[in-house]
Order: sequence, then structure tokens, then C-alpha cells
Amino acid sequence: MAATLRALEFAAHDPQGLERFWSGLLGREIDDTGFRLRFVKSDEPKTRQNQMHFDLTSQSLDDQRRTVAKALGLGGRHIDIGQLPDEKHVVLADPEGNEFCVIEPGNDFLADCGFVGAVASDGSQEVGYFWSEALDWPLVWDRDQETAIRSPRGGPKITWGGPPFTPKTGPNRLRFVLDGPLAEIDRLVSLGAARLGPQENGRVEMADPDGNEFSVVVLG
Repeated sequence: MAATLRALEFAAHDPQGLERFWSGLLGREIDDTGFRLRFVKSDEPKTRQNQMHFDLTSQSLDDQRRTVAKALGLGGRHIDIGQLPDEKHVVLADPEGNEFCVIEPGNDFLADCGFVGAVASDGSQEVGYFWSEALDWPLVWDRDQETAIRSPRGGPKITWGGPPFTPKTGPNRLRFVLDGPLAEIDRLVSLGAARLGPQENGRVEMADPDGNEFSVVVLG
């Protein structure tokens, strides 16, 4: 039995405020992700670019402008992460600095994925293979060390961009939360995950083969 992806968890200084931003920006579209967004209190500062971010899609240039304006009105801001002047996507950050992109119209890769087109991740080809096996989601892209998986039920893709990688200097602010039976812990380890500690409050902390933290809520 494969684990189930239940949530993408944000570490937040103000969980309620960050939840208001994302629910205001995504609205009902948040249900189309196939998993929840969860916000938990953390006092740790944000010191680097996140390992994961959302790619939001646009149906037209006007639609892209509306999404950007809505995000800015909710407390987001423009940021520079080294994008080139001729790139047509818009890079923004939420009120706590978590990066996300509003993709230009006509992006074929995300064409059928809905408003939340992708959870775009910094990571290796091997970690893409790991998550495909862990979640039992098929690979929908595997080329030039870039990988992507997608739930058989649809929704956004989860992508890994291959090298070069942003150095990991501390715990990630965004992490996956899975549900699964206790036996699933051993299966994930056999696939290349590492267990980071004992089960506490029904939850086991783990890391994928790239060292990215994730949690498993043990069922039963």
C-alpha cells in the first residue's frame, strides 16, 4: 500500500495570516490540488530560496496580470531570483517570502493541470524516481535529469529540475505530509528515505534521498 500525499506543510511565523493569503489567492482552486495546504508555527527565519514553490497558470495575459494584481493586493510582492529580462513568467513571494511563479499563457507542459499547475522542486532525477515509487504516481516527464510525476487522478504536477542544486543549509520551510500504515515506513526506507527519529504523536519524521524532510502520519 503506497502512502498518500495529504498536505504540503508551510512553516510560518504567522500561520493564520499565511493561510489567509493562500486561500485568498487560490480560492476554490485549492481543492484541485488533490492535497491540503497546512500552516504550522515556526520561529525559524527564512534564510534561502525554498526547495519547492507553486507554478500558477494563466489562460491569457490579462489573466496573468489579474493573478499578479490579486497576489499583490493580498500582501505578496515582486522578487528577483535571477530571472532573465526576456522571461515571461512573473516571480512573486507571499507575505513571508515564500516564492511562487505566475506562468505566462501558452505553457504546454502545464496545459491541463489547472490553476495550480505544478509544485516545482529543486532536486535530482533520483528523488523524482523515489517520489514516483513512494506515492505510486506515474512519471510524466523524465528527460535531461528533469523529472515530473502526477497523481492518476489529475491535479498539479510535482517536478524536479535536476542540477545545479541550491545548497541546503537547514530544514526546508515547505515539506510533504503523507498518510500511511506503520509498515509503510520500512518500505520508504527501502526506497532510499531516511528515518529522522522515533514515532511521536503518531507522526514519523523522514528525509527523501536528497535530504528533504517529510512527515508520515501513521494510520491504524
